[in-house]
Amino acid sequence: MVRIAKETDPKRLAELKSRINDSKYLNQAVQRIAVKLTNEIVHLNEEKYEFK
Repeated sequence: MVRIAKETDPKRLAELKSRINDSKYLNQAVQRIAVKLTNEIVHLNEEKYEFK
């Protein structure tokens, strides 16, 4: 099966490029990822050790 990529929006692409160069944005993005991963790990550990 061949997948056709969507056309890129130049305005959106420029916005994303400017965000990548913003250290505050990157720090917040990394923090959100860290929180999400931590929550997933805790949830998995809770399921693993849950008594039934």
